[in-house]
Formats: sequence, C-alpha cells, structure tokens
Amino acid sequence: MYHQYFGLSEQPFSIAVNPRYLFMSARHRDALAHLLYGVGTGGGFILLTGEVGTGKTTLNRSLIEQLPSATDIAIVLNPALSAAELLASVCDELAIDYPAGTDSLKVLTDALHQFLLDNHAKNRRTVLMIDEAQHLSFDVLEQIRLLTNLETDEKKLLQIILIGQPELEATLSRPELRQLNQRITARFKLTPLDREETGVYIRHRLQVAGLQGKQSLFSAAAQREVYRVSGGIPRLINLVCDRALTGAYGRHADAVSPSLVREAAREVLGEAPFANGRGDRVAGRTNARHALMWIALPIAALVIYIASDFGASVRPDWLALDQQEAVHQPGQTAAIPTSDPTNPGWQLEPDRAERAFWALWSESPLLQPLCDAIALKGWRCETGQASVWDSILELDRPVLLALRRADGFAASSVLLDIRADRALVWNGLATCETPLRELAANWLGTYQYVWKSPPAWKGPLILGDTGPSVTYVVEAFAALDGLPPPPLEVFTPALEQRVRLFQASRGLSVDGVIGERTLQALNDSLGRQPSVLPQISAARRTIGGEACL
Repeated sequence: MYHQYFGLSEQPFSIAVNPRYLFMSARHRDALAHLLYGVGTGGGFILLTGEVGTGKTTLNRSLIEQLPSATDIAIVLNPALSAAELLASVCDELAIDYPAGTDSLKVLTDALHQFLLDNHAKNRRTVLMIDEAQHLSFDVLEQIRLLTNLETDEKKLLQIILIGQPELEATLSRPELRQLNQRITARFKLTPLDREETGVYIRHRLQVAGLQGKQSLFSAAAQREVYRVSGGIPRLINLVCDRALTGAYGRHADAVSPSLVREAAREVLGEAPFANGRGDRVAGRTNARHALMWIALPIAALVIYIASDFGASVRPDWLALDQQEAVHQPGQTAAIPTSDPTNPGWQLEPDRAERAFWALWSESPLLQPLCDAIALKGWRCETGQASVWDSILELDRPVLLALRRADGFAASSVLLDIRADRALVWNGLATCETPLRELAANWLGTYQYVWKSPPAWKGPLILGDTGPSVTYVVEAFAALDGLPPPPLEVFTPALEQRVRLFQASRGLSVDGVIGERTLQALNDSLGRQPSVLPQISAARRTIGGEACL
C-alpha cells in the first residue's frame, strides 16, 4: 500500500471517524463552544447544521466526550420514525421501562417524564441528540417540542440537540414551527474549511499517520487544488487526497502534484469536480435526459428552419407552461393560468422554472441542463441556502427558488424582487405579484443565482496570488476609483488594503480576501453583472398590483 511507500504508519485519509485524527478548525472550536454553552444553560433546543461531510459527526463525538459525567444521553441516528417510534427509541436509549408493543404517546411520555424527574432528583442531566434531523416530519418535530414542556418550577428537564443539513434550518423557519424555532437557545452553522485550513488539515493528518520532519507529500499548489476541488469539505478532502496519494504511488512520484489532484477529483467526484464546494452542473441529471436533449436538437432546428424559411407567422413557444395558456407580451402583469386549480400559478414544475429562469437572459431555447447553458455564457451558476429573505435581498439579482408543493411534490419559482409583503415572480411569459407569506410557506430555503466571475477564477484570492483573476480585480478597482490601471499582476499588501476598505464600505466581512461576495459587490458597483433582457427589466419597473392565482 502507498502508506509504506511514503514512510507512513497507516492510511492517513480514511473517511472513518478516528479520534486520533481529530482536527478542530476555528469554526469547529466555535461550534463546540456553542454546543457546550447550550447544554450548560439547560433546557430548550440546540441546533447544529452543516453540509454533508463538514465534520458534524466528529463534533458530536467531541461534545459527548466533554459532557459532565452526571449526564445521561440518548442518541437517535435514524429520525425517519413516527412520533411514537421516536419516543420508544428515546426510552430504549435511556433504559426506561414501558409496556411492550405500546404505541400510546401518553404512556411513553409519562414513562419518560418520570425518568426525567428521578434524574433531576439525583442531580443528573438528560440530553437527547437527534442526528440527520432534516428528515424529521412536522408531526414528529411538534412532538419533540412538547417534550421541552417537561419541567419543574425551576428548569427544563430535557436538553435536545438537533443535528442536520442546512435544509433543517429552513424547515424550522416555517411559520407552523415558529414555537419550536423560538425555543432554540443556541445555534451554529458548520461551514467548510477555508483554503489555509485545508492545507493545515492535510498536513495534520499526514503527521498523525507518521510523516517525519518537514517532509511534504502535497506541494502548496497541490493543497490549493485540493481546496478548489473539494470546497474545503473534510470528507471530500479525504477522498481526493487518498486517491491522489495512490496515483503518486502508482507513478513512483515523491509527492502529489496539482495534476494528480485533478485526476483524483475526476475519479472520485465525477467528471465535473466541485469548485469551492459548489457544482457547475445540476446534480441528478441522468443519461436519459441528455439522450432526449439530442433527440430534441434536430426537431428544434427543423421548427426554426420552417418558421424562418417560409415566413410562417407561428413561431415555437419555447416557454409555454401549458398548451392552454394565453401568451402575454413581455412586461405585462398577469394572473398565471394553471391546469391544476389546487396549485398556485407561481409554483412551476422544476424543468419549466429552469426554462423561465434561462429566459431572463436569453431568447434562445434551453436545450441542456441550466447550469451547463449558463457556463457556456462564461457565467457561474451558484446554489445557496438561507432561512430568511434578507440573504436573497443582499444578492440583488433574480433567484430560482426550490419549493415544496402542498401535495409534497417538488416545484420552483423565479423570484425577481420583494416589495414589502409582495413577491415579484416571473413564469417565462409574464411578471406578477403574489403574497410573500405564501411563497415563504413553500420555500425550502434553497436557491440558485447567476454571477460573472473573473477569467480563470478558481476560488478566493489572497495576498501573494497571481494570474488573470488578480489582474481583473486590479483593473476593476482602478475603474471604480477613476484611475488608470497599474501594471500589476500580483495580489500586493496595497491591494489587500483596498479590498478591506471596499468590504467595509459595502457592509461585507472585512478580511482582505477576494471571495465571491466581494467580487459580486465589485461587479455590481461597476455594472458588470449579467443583465436580464430589456423587456423584463421594464416589466420590473412597471409592474402593477395584480396577484398570481
């Protein structure tokens, strides 16, 4: 195996959780401090969210190890349960007796309550930890909230820790769960490692595995490439680094090069590896979808040929959402027809919403996955998570929202603007307004947007970086300041200071690093963002007050 070839005692990048390899970044330490503080306050809920592979499980183990010895803890790893099954699992974890086979919530709750009272009398603390909590149903979440009503005159008897992916926070922000959301006493979102931490993380695991002295198996450039393709997610770092070391061993190389990292990323992450944790293609597109696209291409070409060659008055309506819809002129306010009277017109099928979103910038049909088409324009297709509209307003650009219909099926909506308690949406044919609360009640918290990145953009720029992206930023600041651009291709301390001043003036995090939000704000200041088609821009200015049906 390669670990012997490189003088290591064991495989350093296993994805199995090993306490010996525990790496606590600054954000992991902050998260642990928040969790310990929440447990110390007693009662209520603690919320920990983070993307898959960011280290939530590792953090949970650290928390468990640091809990006081007079603590009884119940851990639920499979939350896809009914309310009665969840209560039974909690009782099983705490070794609480209850009638076998019962599904009575009252019987199970009474048994748990008596245990909590006994523990309180013994001066012991009880903690319930639920992992993968994003899978909890509304009914089960409500039952969990009711557990926090178990209390004495002085304190709550049960501390509940909810751990899950970012969509958990979006779920808890829904109006029907506001009572539970208000009882969260501590919350923390665990984010991926930054570029510097990624390098430290790689070196840390190699040293634990027995790497001697100052030897380095990953060059600085290779470490930066690992960060680029993994987005700083520890699990992906492990997968890429393990495969890169295997490749280096197979080539009898002394160290891992950036090209080996890229090759490893293609093998373990697929043909389109991550860029700063975000894919540039829509996940879940199947080969069948692409086959249909190639069938559609000659048909589309034929329709265009007929329309143009024979002067036909009928042109293909690429954006039609239903064959019975009336076609509106761009810029017109409309109530959007729908074939399903139980479904609001602003809730579009995901594929239809993608076509409408694409139509904001192009009059050509969308004949491939949305993010692929956007990339061909030289733009970036980004996906984000938020629990409040403030995050959307800060972007100041159209967004494609992921929704959940009342019947449980997926839907989407193209949001152009928010005005007081109204949302301005676009369906590909017309703009319209709808009550913001209705949109919020169906929004899952996920959104997509488009922005223009510099040439050869691979990720955040820091002091000492060089290349076309740095030149782009230098020229952008020169244009912003009304000065001729200096012949500068290096990220200098002077440029870092200018970045800090700009970040402070725009209310951004002042760190001197040119990341996505700083670049987007810079492009906005210079009017360099992708602009929607003129007729749609006019529609946003002249929109009336008619609501979507």
